[in-house]
Amino acid sequence: MSSSPSLATEDSVTSKRSSIGLQMVCNADCVISNVEAKWPGSVHDSRIFRASEIYQCLSQGEFSGVLLGDRGYGCQPLLLTPFTDPQEAQQTYNHAHARTSARVEMTFGLLKARFHCLHKLRVSPVRACDITVACAVLHNVACLRKERAPRVPPAMDWDNPAIFPDDDSGRLLRDQYVLNYFS
Repeated sequence: MSSSPSLATEDSVTSKRSSIGLQMVCNADCVISNVEAKWPGSVHDSRIFRASEIYQCLSQGEFSGVLLGDRGYGCQPLLLTPFTDPQEAQQTYNHAHARTSARVEMTFGLLKARFHCLHKLRVSPVRACDITVACAVLHNVACLRKERAPRVPPAMDWDNPAIFPDDDSGRLLRDQYVLNYFS
């Protein structure tokens, strides 16, 4: 489970008086494999995900595997989320899920620490999206060149409250993972 890509969305960039919803997928090395930066910060994580290219590719079978998401997403066969009220084996799954998905949260922190301009951009929202994607590309270059990572501020609680219901087939797949790997 430690090599599963993680997905997270954050209102990460403030442009003039609006925020940009940023969705990223990264691996355990904090290398970003997918970024969506074109939504207003008020759009919910699940909406951004369902409209994303990575969702389309996964649901059409172009990519295999699953992503890990926080409680802000509904559990689906291609996006596994933590259990809300976990039992014993489910707690172990939630712990492994949290450790793995923490990499994407760390990547958000690295991106903001590496590119301070992302804290407060004074450009149009469209331009802010372009700058954010460019910073993600430059972040990957820095990671691949093994550049020294910047110091990241203390962790925050990144877990969104659940809004969308879990998909039955998503829960079944998540339950199967718990039975196979955590029981």
